[in-house]
Amino acid sequence: MRSPSSTPAWKSALFSHEGILFLVLVAEWVFFYQFGTTTNRRGVIVGFGTIDRQFDILRHSCEIGLLALALTPIILTAGIDLSVGSLLGLCAILFGMFWHDFGMSIPMAAAGALVVGALGGGLNATLITWLRLPPLIVTLGTYSLYRGLAEAITHGAVTYTDFPTSFLFLGQERWLGLPTQAWIFLAVAVLMGLLVHRTTFGRSFRAIGFSPEGSRYAGLPVGRRLAMVYVMAGFVSALAGLIYTARLGQATADAGTGYELFAITAVVLGGTSIFGGVGSITGTLLGVAAIAVLKNGLACLPAVMRMNGAEELSGMLTGVLLLLALAGSVLPKYLSNWRASRHSARPQPQTPTAA
Repeated sequence: MRSPSSTPAWKSALFSHEGILFLVLVAEWVFFYQFGTTTNRRGVIVGFGTIDRQFDILRHSCEIGLLALALTPIILTAGIDLSVGSLLGLCAILFGMFWHDFGMSIPMAAAGALVVGALGGGLNATLITWLRLPPLIVTLGTYSLYRGLAEAITHGAVTYTDFPTSFLFLGQERWLGLPTQAWIFLAVAVLMGLLVHRTTFGRSFRAIGFSPEGSRYAGLPVGRRLAMVYVMAGFVSALAGLIYTARLGQATADAGTGYELFAITAVVLGGTSIFGGVGSITGTLLGVAAIAVLKNGLACLPAVMRMNGAEELSGMLTGVLLLLALAGSVLPKYLSNWRASRHSARPQPQTPTAA
């Protein structure tokens, strides 16, 4: 017999962070569906509710979604990686250079870019695990390093284009009714979900985030686990760079600029604590969806279209979402400490002593 104080499973799921974020996502989609439809000068309906716009959401959210999936294990361990966007751009440029300048085949050039991405993540891992440097400082440095290398390779002017149709299929066509890159994103999401939630290796990320020293005393190879998540993030960043190049049909040095902000916002908005130890892949996927709907929905609002400021407005709102998500992650702890301090400050009743 269920105790009166027990909460039904559906109610726990509804009022969880993921449940509330899902309701927000639905409300966001309904709002843009209702108000984000207009007609252009040619009389063609351009709106959020069209099937082409929904496919655009899938296409444009794939790269940021991949970066967010890669960042989730890192943030679970109380780390951060600000270099994923720059590494995306560097790997995109190197892919174009391998194919165009070195004469490699598309598969070989793609493999080379993926290796470079893993090596870039390995550099972060080495500095963080071996030299014990703060992840924020290390990845801030490699953020500038990787973007600078991309600019140096291209001299800020070279753009690699004219990729074969077989490669462009990866980012511009559909397979089984959906954009091709959506299937790649889905595969990575499933693999990452199984890793984080269904393996002992993945569950150790939370333990490391809660207490790295306690995890070492418990026998966990903390250094190797941390190194693995940064190498994995570099590899996924390179994969995102390939999809980015296939979607636009060109590789430029500024590819992925600002993507790290959107990816971190999606992870934190999805409920992963910036202090580590708490989070889920499901929450990250909902965070990615919320940001993708926001960005694409704003571009469909007639008032925003007239101002031609959808990109700027989405950037500002994403920054606001990040601040709210960060505040939301520390507010419960702050309120708990405040209540405890008030309770301890109250005068305690004195028991009378016997004469």
